[in-house]
Amino acid sequence: MASCGRNTTVEQSQPAADATSDPWKQMETVLAQIKAPAFPDRDFSVADYGAVADGTTSNTAAFRAAIEACSAAGGGRVVVPEGNYFSGPIYLESNVNLHLQKGSRILFSTNPDDYLPLVFTRWEGVELMNYSPLVYAFEEENIAITGEGVLDGQADASNWWTWKGQGRYGWKEGMPHQNQPASRDQLFEMAEKGVPVEERRFGSGHYLRPQFVQPYRCNNVLIEGVTIVNSPMWILNPVLCNNVTIQGVTVESQGPNSDGCDPESCKNVLIRECFFNTGDDCIAIKSGRNADGRRINVASENIVIQNCSMANGHGGVVIGSEISGGARNIWAENCKMNSPELDRALRIKTSSMRGGVVENVYLRNIEVGQVAEQVIRVNMFYEDSGAFMPTVRNIHVENMTVENGGKVGVLLEGYEQSPVTGIYLENVTIKSVAVPYKFSNVKEISFEDVTINGQEVNPSQD
Repeated sequence: MASCGRNTTVEQSQPAADATSDPWKQMETVLAQIKAPAFPDRDFSVADYGAVADGTTSNTAAFRAAIEACSAAGGGRVVVPEGNYFSGPIYLESNVNLHLQKGSRILFSTNPDDYLPLVFTRWEGVELMNYSPLVYAFEEENIAITGEGVLDGQADASNWWTWKGQGRYGWKEGMPHQNQPASRDQLFEMAEKGVPVEERRFGSGHYLRPQFVQPYRCNNVLIEGVTIVNSPMWILNPVLCNNVTIQGVTVESQGPNSDGCDPESCKNVLIRECFFNTGDDCIAIKSGRNADGRRINVASENIVIQNCSMANGHGGVVIGSEISGGARNIWAENCKMNSPELDRALRIKTSSMRGGVVENVYLRNIEVGQVAEQVIRVNMFYEDSGAFMPTVRNIHVENMTVENGGKVGVLLEGYEQSPVTGIYLENVTIKSVAVPYKFSNVKEISFEDVTINGQEVNPSQD
C-alpha cells in the first residue's frame, strides 16, 4: 500500500531514548502529585445573603457577599440551594467551594455591561484587559465548583454568539463582530508589538466574548460534578494554574469556539470522567499565542485525561493551536469518542507563527465510533506562517479501535526542516476510512499491529 502526500519523507528507526522507559508509570507519578483541595466543614447559603431563586432577580451582590464571608471566615462551602438564580459574574476567593445543590441553576446575564469593570485575562492565548469571565478567580488558592447543579451561560444566537461574525450563529450584515479592525486583530497586533498588558484595554465596543470558567494564576483548583451549558466562548479555561482537578463534569455548548476544556500553560492537571458535547474542540491543551506566548513562555505539562466521553467537536483530544509555550507529558486513556459531528480523535495543530515544542503524548485504550475527518492528525501549517519553526515529537497511540475513520486514518504534515518525528502506533484498528494514511515529512515512524480497512499496514515498507 503506497502512502499519499507530496514531498513525503518516511524514515524508520528505533524509538527515542526518552520513550524506552514506561511512560505510563511516569503518569502514575504525576497523578500522585495532583491532589484536590479540601475545605472546612462550614456552609454559607447564598439565601442567607439575600439570593432570590426566581430566575430574574439579580443575585450578583448576594453571591459576592456569601463568597467574601466564607473566605474571611477561613473557607468552606458557599451553597446554592435548589432553584434558579440569575447573576452577573462570580468571583471565587481562596478557600471557597461554590457548591451547587441538586436542582440549582445559575443563569448568567447576557448583558455585556454586567461583566465590567475589565479584568486581567487571556483571550485566544493573548493577555489583555477584557470582560470578566462568567466565573473568575485571579491568584487565588484552594478554590472549587462542585455539586449536581447547572451553570447556564444562556449564550445563543441572540446574544454572545453573534459576535463571532458568522451567519450560522445569528450574525447578520451590519451587526458588530470580533473581526472588526479595532477588535481581534488589534489585540494580536498589540501583542506582537509588545504593548504592556495593562494598555491592551478591550471590553465595550470590541466584541471579544468572555470565557465561562477561568481561574487565572491559581493553585489547587477543583471542578467536580456540575453541568455547564451554553457558553459565550471557551468553557473550562484554567490559565497558568497548578494542581487542577476536573472530574465528573458535563459540558454542553454548541456555540462558536465552545471548547470544552482548555488547560492553558498549566501544570499537573487531571481531567477525569467528564462528558463533552461541544461546538469546537472537546479538550484543547494550549500555552499562549505567538509573541505573547513566547513572552510568558510557560508550557502546559503533566496533563492526564482518563475515562472521558466525547460527542460533537472539532477534536476529542487536541493540542494547540495556541501552543507557543509548548506542551509536554500528556496522557489520555480509557476514553470513548463518537459522533458524526466529531471531526478527529487526536489532533495536534501548530504553525511556524505559533512555534513551540509538543512532545511526549501518550494515548491508550481509546474507543472511537465515528469521526468525520481524520482519526489522528498532526498539522504544522495551521493558519498563519512565520519564522518560528514548531517541533512535534514522540507521539504514542496504542490499543485504539475505530469503526468509521472518516476521510483519512492518519494524516501527518510536517516541514522538511522540522518533520513530525517519532510517531508510534501499536495495536490500532481503523475501519471504513477513505484514505488509510497520508504523510508529508515524517521521521522515525513505527506501526505495529496496525490494521486499516482490514489490511495490516506498515508505512516504512511501502
